[in-house]
Parts: sequence; structure tokens; C-alpha cells
Amino acid sequence: MNIKLLMLTAAVSCAFAGNAMAMTKDEYKAQKATVSADYKANRDKCGTLKANAKDICVSEAKGAEKVAKAELEAQYKPSPKNTEKIALAKGDAAYDTAKEKCDDMKGNTKDVCVKEAKAMHVKAKEDAKMAMVAADPGKTKTEKMDAKKDANAEKREADYKVAKERCDSLAGAAKDTCQNDAKAKFGMK
Repeated sequence: MNIKLLMLTAAVSCAFAGNAMAMTKDEYKAQKATVSADYKANRDKCGTLKANAKDICVSEAKGAEKVAKAELEAQYKPSPKNTEKIALAKGDAAYDTAKEKCDDMKGNTKDVCVKEAKAMHVKAKEDAKMAMVAADPGKTKTEKMDAKKDANAEKREADYKVAKERCDSLAGAAKDTCQNDAKAKFGMK
């Protein structure tokens, strides 16, 4: 009984160990072809749509392809840099689709939507940079803290731009108060 259990454990361990290894070149090529086929199928589904709905659909298909390619590359050649590329691809995909969704809007509402999409993109990029810096054993604690400080400043500035854009829908004293409140909230001069 113990021998059977031991053999079963060994077999299961080998199966999991095989999955943890990087994929072969042939597996990579096959998966890459699957990603391309999935993209084409998703893009073809957009053919029945019209106007901006079609643009949004195509953007989502392109974004899914970009993310899938980054994930595939990270599986094929695992590295912190390729992991960062996944986060950047996700951020780019979300940004591109959000911008397309903003096209259905007009005036200040559209401007705010675009600024929000840009702020989301900046945050995704900064988070990816921070993860890369945190994973780098060659960086000192001071360098990591400086990178975090810079990332937070970029995020705060992006949020400020969104708040400032919202103020543009107002006029006179209300607009001035709104802008001053935004400056104070996000620490801008």
C-alpha cells in the first residue's frame, strides 16, 4: 500500500514539475498560432457591429491578443521583464478600449472620460515599474523608495488632471474653488 502511494505521489509530482518548466519552442509556436487564431475569431465577431461599437470590439480583440502574447512570452521565457510586459500590455489594452468608449461621449464628459482613461493607464504603468523595481535584487532600499515616491507622484498628477478636467464644466467662482480644492487634494502648486 505504501509503495503504491509513494509511486502515485512521485507521478503527480512529475506532472506538476513538467508544468512548471518553460515550454518548448514547438509548444511556443503552437500557442502563438492559437493566440493569432483567437484574435482573428474575436475580430471577426466585430464585423456585425457598426460605428463606435465596432471600434470598441476591435480594440478589445487587439487588447486580448496583446495580453495573450505577453503572457505566452512570459511562459516561454520567464523573467521579471516579461512579467512587467504582461502588466504593461494589460494597462495598454484597458487604456485603448477605454479611449474608444469615450468616443460615444461629447464635450466635457468626453474630456473627463479621456483623462480618466489616461490616469488609469499611468497608474498601470507605474504599478508595473514598481513591481519590476521591487523584484530587482540589485536595487538598494533607497532606490526602491525613490522609485515608489516617483510612481506615487505620477499617479497623483494623473488624478489631479482628472479632477481639474471635471472643474472645467463649472464657471466663475465655482470653477476656481473646484480647481483650488483639486490642487490642495493632490498636492499641486
